[in-house]
Parts: sequence; C-alpha cells; structure tokens
Amino acid sequence: MFNKLKQIKDLRTKAKSIQSTLAEEVIENETKGISITMDGNQQVQTIHVNDSLMSDKTRLEAAMVEAMNDTVKKVQKAMAKKLQDMGGLDLPGLS
Repeated sequence: MFNKLKQIKDLRTKAKSIQSTLAEEVIENETKGISITMDGNQQVQTIHVNDSLMSDKTRLEAAMVEAMNDTVKKVQKAMAKKLQDMGGLDLPGLS
C-alpha cells in the first residue's frame, strides 16, 4: 500500500514539473489579422487585433474564433511533441 502511495506522490511531482515546463513554452500565432500568444498550459498571454478588423464586428468575431482555435491546435501539437521529448507521463492504459 505504501508503495502505491509513493508511486502516486512521484507521479504528482512529475506532473507538476511537466506543467511548470510547459508554462515556460510560448507559442505565437497570427491568423487573419489576429495575433495570439499562448503558453503551453493554454493560457492566453496577449491578443493583438489588426485595426482593419475593428470596423466590422462580424468579421472580427469570426477572425477571433478562427485565430483562437488555430492557436490552441498549434499549442497542443507543440506540447505533445515537448511531452514526447521529455518522456511524458507513463500512465498505464493511456499510451
């Protein structure tokens, strides 16, 4: 039983370490006049909107949705690669 508890504690420690490492990674993306900077934990750092989008609310909203989705995909791909390079979490049944 104590062995299982130690494994859980070690796993939590490794997960926190990985989360800290991912937070240090920053991805910048520009899509249709919207620039978004996001860290590896998918926390938005900055958003910049091109002035040309400010006059058309519908176009701005569509560009924001596309830019956010595109940025999230790029961050997920980059972080999956980073986790793979780090060895990731060896969780039974998830690989």
